[in-house]
Amino acid sequence: MNLENIVEKEKEAPKKKTRRRKYYNKGKQGEKAPNAEVLTEAKKTDETKVTTQQQPKTQTPKKRVPAKKVEVQEEVKKPVLKTEKEEKMYVIPLGGLDEIGKNMTLVQYRDEIIIIDSGVTFPDDGLLGIDLVIPDFSYIESNKDKIKGLFITHGHEDHIGSVPYLYQKIDKSVPLHGGKLTLALIKAKFESGEVSKILPKMREVKGRDKIRVGKYFEVEFVSVTHSIADAYAVVVTTPAGRVMYTGDFKIDLTPVDGDGVDFLRLAQIGEEGVDLLLSDSTNSEIDGFTPSERSVGEAFKVEFTKAKGRIIIAAFASHVHRLQQIVNIAHEHGRKIAIDGRSLIKVFDIASTLGYLKLPENIMINLSDVDKMRDNKVVILCTGTQGEPMAALSRIAKNMHKHTKVKEGDTVIISATPIPGNERAVSNNINSLLKYEAEVVFKKIAGIHVSGHASKEEQKLMLNLIKPKHFMPVHGEFKMLKAHKETAIETGIPKGNIVIATNGSKVEVTKSSAKIKGKVNAGATLVDGLGVGDIGHIVLKDRQQLSQDGVVIVVFALDKETGKVLSGPDIVTRGFVYSRDSDEILNEANEQIKIKLKEFEDSAIKDWTVIKNSVRDVAGKFFYNKIKRTPVILPIIMDV
Repeated sequence: MNLENIVEKEKEAPKKKTRRRKYYNKGKQGEKAPNAEVLTEAKKTDETKVTTQQQPKTQTPKKRVPAKKVEVQEEVKKPVLKTEKEEKMYVIPLGGLDEIGKNMTLVQYRDEIIIIDSGVTFPDDGLLGIDLVIPDFSYIESNKDKIKGLFITHGHEDHIGSVPYLYQKIDKSVPLHGGKLTLALIKAKFESGEVSKILPKMREVKGRDKIRVGKYFEVEFVSVTHSIADAYAVVVTTPAGRVMYTGDFKIDLTPVDGDGVDFLRLAQIGEEGVDLLLSDSTNSEIDGFTPSERSVGEAFKVEFTKAKGRIIIAAFASHVHRLQQIVNIAHEHGRKIAIDGRSLIKVFDIASTLGYLKLPENIMINLSDVDKMRDNKVVILCTGTQGEPMAALSRIAKNMHKHTKVKEGDTVIISATPIPGNERAVSNNINSLLKYEAEVVFKKIAGIHVSGHASKEEQKLMLNLIKPKHFMPVHGEFKMLKAHKETAIETGIPKGNIVIATNGSKVEVTKSSAKIKGKVNAGATLVDGLGVGDIGHIVLKDRQQLSQDGVVIVVFALDKETGKVLSGPDIVTRGFVYSRDSDEILNEANEQIKIKLKEFEDSAIKDWTVIKNSVRDVAGKFFYNKIKRTPVILPIIMDV
């Protein structure tokens, strides 16, 4: 067969296929195949097994060309997805979820880790004697060789409070990045020497600064507004994708210092693409927008105009914008300012030195000079917005302050709302102040306080600017995280793309997914004085028991050789019963213990552990049966 014939045959081939399809179509109507002789012997054999009704079904797949193309496209996609899934990083919150405060988040890619924030929370009523609660650093400590940098979003205690404790666990050479005011506040913690005086490497940042750390991480700071200057969101980029962490924020369109939200850069970041957004959930249950900080200044002006005597203001020490407004209004009304509270004194010193707080000349006076001035020329600025027992406002309210006594005509302004758990203490202070006929301004509706956190509409704005593929609410109790999830769904984020995590969750992030893949050690470490982590559940249980029922000490002397009781038992109590009014009960308990000690003496038992445990059991059962109390009982044996 020559080349010309081959070409001619190739041209005819499609026509034959077309005719064959026509034949099969006819076969549906029961017609025979006119060209059966062109089939091979094998095909003829198969044809005899297939009825004319089955033949169209055999050929039907040949007509579904589009379906075959779809299958081919899916096969092309699968290798691409497989390649992307190999590149993954992990977001690991160690604090700030299911709670308010103690914020800390890790981002891990391969053999490198960065840390975002390292905060504290303050103890509730159940943590007796505890000073601070910090994150559990055990996972960080076991991976300390991987830590490449610490990045701080802003200078509030719930974001910087545990930084000195963290550097006890990691290398001092790990660089610390933050705004100018933030670094100054952290530096003051180290200089106090309560934990360590050795400063880590500090690197000051500004909005839009990009920092490369390690082999893989690029971290960018983006300006946002909050209730403190130098507040930033943080954008973390690795080969596996991009994560954005808003930090604490609100959308304040009229900021006191003029430095607003960097909307342009946030929109650009959204266009560039964010694989996972972590966003502040504190006010996720509150509708609308959070009012501007400037509105507080207007409310203060009203109260200053109304006040006829001294003005006592309790405010957060770190709220520099509010402090600046108080200073400005006091100056306008010809009043001098006296400060009471170590944290306030520290912030005034640092912020004024750095230029964040501008003080008119001669506006500050010593607290001891207040009584020398006319009442309508004085403002006393103090700590104690949360009813802290030893804070200045609490001592003033209880008439225990060295320099300041509340009197009729005073106006007391509490420029804060109680943190959950502090309501009772704040209420007690208000009641005490009102008894002295002072004018107390404390209600949120008075406008003397606004939140520093975004409400629902601001959260929606952030979600729309960033347009993240996946979303993870942070900073809040579970109900707040859940409310933020519902808000995100309203903005168009699929429910399946939202992660509700807990402290310790290991959230795997790729360019196509975000999901929880395991858990690391996370929890709380209790700080009591210089002791860090040495107070556990057993000690707290003992403290709670002591606070409820007190302690009973049973003292007696035994002969070291014979085990005979030489003196006692004597019973001493503290916080249990008043001894003079309870002689009968204590004498009965004494008799019960004597009987038990006589049994040991007769049996020649000299094991002190056995004797102590038995005395404890006898006294414990007696007191519970008699007065239904369970004090801590401490038997003390003196050997002679």
